[in-house]
Amino acid sequence: MTAFDEAAERVAQGADARSEADALVAMMTLEEKLGSLQGERAFWPGIADLIGGGYHSHGWPAARVERLGIPGLNFADGPRGCVLGPSTTFPVSMARGASFDPGLEERIGEAIGAELRASGATFTGAVCLNLLRHPAWGRAQETYGEDPCHVGEMAAALTRGLQRHVMACMKHFACNSMENARFKVDVIAGERALHEVYLPHFKRVASEGVAAVMSAYNSLNGEWCGDSHALLTGILRDDWGWDGLVVTDFIMGLRDPVASVQAGCNIEMPFRQQRDQALPGAVASGSLDVGDVDDRVAETVATFLRFRRVFDNAGDPTVIGCAAHRALAREAAASSMVLLRNTELLPVDPMTLGRIAVLGRLAAVPNLGDGGSSNVLHTPDPVTLLAGVAEAAGSRGAAVVHSDRDASIAAGADLAVVVVGYTRLDEGEYMDDGGEVFMELAPPADHPELGVTDPAQFEAVAGDFGDGGAVAGSSKGGDRTSLRLHPDDEQLIAAAAAVCDRVVVAVMAGSAVVMPWLDSVSAALMVWYPGSEGGHALADVLFGQLEPGGRLPFAIPHEESDLVDFDRDATTAVYGLLHGQWHLDANGVAAHLPFGHGLGYTTFELGDPRHDGDRVVVPVANTGTRPGSTVVQVYGSVPGSAYERPPKRLVGFSRVQLDAGESTEAQVAVDRSQLDLRIDGSWVREDPPVEYSVGLDAATARPLDYGTVAR
Repeated sequence: MTAFDEAAERVAQGADARSEADALVAMMTLEEKLGSLQGERAFWPGIADLIGGGYHSHGWPAARVERLGIPGLNFADGPRGCVLGPSTTFPVSMARGASFDPGLEERIGEAIGAELRASGATFTGAVCLNLLRHPAWGRAQETYGEDPCHVGEMAAALTRGLQRHVMACMKHFACNSMENARFKVDVIAGERALHEVYLPHFKRVASEGVAAVMSAYNSLNGEWCGDSHALLTGILRDDWGWDGLVVTDFIMGLRDPVASVQAGCNIEMPFRQQRDQALPGAVASGSLDVGDVDDRVAETVATFLRFRRVFDNAGDPTVIGCAAHRALAREAAASSMVLLRNTELLPVDPMTLGRIAVLGRLAAVPNLGDGGSSNVLHTPDPVTLLAGVAEAAGSRGAAVVHSDRDASIAAGADLAVVVVGYTRLDEGEYMDDGGEVFMELAPPADHPELGVTDPAQFEAVAGDFGDGGAVAGSSKGGDRTSLRLHPDDEQLIAAAAAVCDRVVVAVMAGSAVVMPWLDSVSAALMVWYPGSEGGHALADVLFGQLEPGGRLPFAIPHEESDLVDFDRDATTAVYGLLHGQWHLDANGVAAHLPFGHGLGYTTFELGDPRHDGDRVVVPVANTGTRPGSTVVQVYGSVPGSAYERPPKRLVGFSRVQLDAGESTEAQVAVDRSQLDLRIDGSWVREDPPVEYSVGLDAATARPLDYGTVAR
C-alpha cells in the first residue's frame, strides 16, 4: 500500500483531507512538488501529439507522483460527450439547457462520466457555465443559457452526474463570454455585475462540491484570470470556502508563472511549459516562497484524496456508445427541441402523408456542433435529420425527397421540412488569433527538455497551431458576425412557403437566431446541434411519438440591435448588470420570443400560486388531450429598490409532466439570494419586499394574487 493509499484510507475514516495532504507534501522532494504544478508532457512533443490527434485518443496527465502513489489527474473534455474515441454524442449543452430538466441533465452527466472513466480519464472539463451575455458568442452552445439561476442549476446537475465517475472541472472562470478576442480582451465588470450576474452560477456549482475550476484566458479588471489572486483565492477560497484545485485553460492560460502560483492556480495545463522554465529559479532566488508551492500541491493532493473512489473505479468499456446511452441522447434531443411556432400543424400523423419534402444543405450531413475542444470527433453512426425523417416516414409508407436548394420539390408535398442554420464553420471555438500569443508563451523550440530536435517539425507544429489546428478536427468557428440566418437559408424558407402551406422550419444553431420569417411558416423548431440521435428525435417530434420539450434558455429579439453591444474584436469589454431578457425588459422592448418560451402538443393552466417558506406552490393542470410537460417559472423583483436591477429575474423553475386531464401542485424552490446586492464587499438585502411572479415564460409571468411577499 502506498503512502497515498494509506492517507486515503484515513480520510475515508474521517481524517481531514488537507492535513493528510500536508503530510504527503512534506514527504515530497522540491522537484516532485514543482512537477505537480504542471502537466506531465514536454511542451513541443506534446503540441505535436495534440495536433496529430492525441486530444481525441488519450487523456492529458498532471500532478502524478509515482514514488508516493499519488495518482495525478488524467484530463479529457466532455461537454457533449467523452471526446476520447467513439463515444456517445449528446445534444450540446445549450440544447440541454432548453430542457429545463436538472434530473435529465444529471442522468446525462452520469452517462458522460461513465464513458470518460471507461476511456481512461479521471478528470473532465465538461462543466462549461459562462453566461450567455450575447448570442453571437461562438461557444454559446457549450453553456446553458443567459440566466444565472437556470445555468447554475443545470450545471450543478451535470456535476452531480459526472462526479459519480470522474472529477469534474467547471470553466471558464470568469467572464469568458466572447471567443475571437479571448486571448487579448480585458473584461471590465463592477462589483455588482461580477457578483450578482457573472458569478452566482459558479458559486452554485462550487457548493455542489465540484472538484476543480478552470481559469479563463481573458483578463478581468486588468488581471489575467490565470494569475488573479482576487479570483482564485479571494473569491473561490476565501469568500466561498471552496477547497478544490484550479487548473489553467490549455497552453495560454497564464501569463506570469510565479504570480499564478501565488494567486492560487494549482496546475498549468496540459504541458511542462512556462512554470517548468520559471519556477525552479524563482524558488532558488526567493521570489517564490516554497510555502506557496506547498499550499498549491497540498490543495491538489487533498482533492485527489477526497476523490479516491474515482481512481479505484476503472470503468466499464462496454458502456461506451452503448444502446442505453444512445437512447438517452435521443430522449435528450427531443426534450431539448423548442417548438417556436405551430399553427396546429404539428404533430403530423405520418399515415396521412404521401410525400415529404426535406430541404436544406444541413439535412443530409451530421451537424453536431463546434469543431474545437468539445468535439466528439469519432461519433459512431450519427443519424442526420434527413435519415431520421426518412426512416420513420418510410416505415409508414410515406415517400421522402430531398434537395439542398431546389424548393420546387415542396410543391404538392404533404409536408415540407426546411433545415437551416449554422455549422462549426460559423460558430465555435476560435484558434486563429492564438498564434501570436502562443509563440510568446511557448518555450524555445530547441529547449533541451521541452523542445524538438528537428526544425522542420517545429515549423509544421507552430504553423498548424497558428492556423487553428491545435485540436484535431477543429475549425475557425469563432463569434458570429450576425444573428440572422445565411441569406440563402432565408431565401429557401421563403421559396418553400411560396409553394407549400405545410412548412416546418428546423433551425440548427447554438444560441439565438433572429427570425423575421417566423410568421410566414406553419411551424418552426429549434433543434440545436442535436447529437448522434438527432435525426431520430426530430422524427419522434414531428410525428408525435415524443413532444418537443424545450423552452428557450434566452430571449430572441426582433432585431440584433435590441440587445447589448457585442464587439468580437474588442480589447476592452464592459459587462454591466443587464443583458438578454433583462436588457429588453429594462428598455421596454418586447422580445420576439421571450426567455422560457416554448410550445407543446397540449395545453396547461396555472392556478393561484402561494408562497410557502422557501418555495412557491403553483397548481398546474393539463387541460389538453395529450400527455405533456411544461416548465413553471418563478421570477422575483424588488419594486421599491433604490438600485438599478433587472425588472425581474428568475429565482426558481420546475419541469412538470402530466397526463391529459391530470393536475398537480408544482413545488418551485425559490432562491431568494438571486435578488441580493453586492455592495462594498458585502451582501445586502434591501428592506423593500420582494414580489414574485409566476408564468410559463418571462413575458407572461404575473405577480402572485396577494401582491408582495415579505422578506
